[in-house]
Amino acid sequence: MSISNPLKAAAVASVLAMGSFALATATPAAADHHKSKPAQAQKNIVETAVGTGVHETLVAAVQAADLVDTLASPGPFTVFAPTDDAFGALPAGTVDTLLLPENKHDLQDILKYHVVAGRVPAAKLSAAIQQNGGSYTFETVAGEELTASFSADNNIVITDGANRTSTVTMADVKTTNGVIHVTNGVFLPG
Repeated sequence: MSISNPLKAAAVASVLAMGSFALATATPAAADHHKSKPAQAQKNIVETAVGTGVHETLVAAVQAADLVDTLASPGPFTVFAPTDDAFGALPAGTVDTLLLPENKHDLQDILKYHVVAGRVPAAKLSAAIQQNGGSYTFETVAGEELTASFSADNNIVITDGANRTSTVTMADVKTTNGVIHVTNGVFLPG
């Protein structure tokens, strides 16, 4: 699945203009990984996503949906950020169709489904899962629900409204206006 050339060029230009904030390849976010403290970020959610090198599709979608200003605002927000590979796993043509101007509202709804109001670090999410008997349901800014639980190997897993599961592959990427949890899947409402 490809991003249209103008959007890809804009995303690449943004990366070059803003510098990079490389995310190292990481193992899934296990419940016990929340004790380590990542380095303090100097960039907001959008600037951080632009610089990762693995969120070009997400950045292009945020731009097409006119959500850059929202996600660069003070927040705070928690963003579950699908990688380019996660978007690539969607059925062929899905991303290109969502990036069309006439589908802007649908794209906004899907992107807002990945955002939670407030700062929710992995430790807080893990505690909520444990305190609620192994799963914790929470509301996104889209007004839809996601459910967090642990996989058999103790990684944080998010189940969306379509009953699809995604693993948090990197937790607690701190930004000036919130936190990013990198996921290996795209959330879709039911």
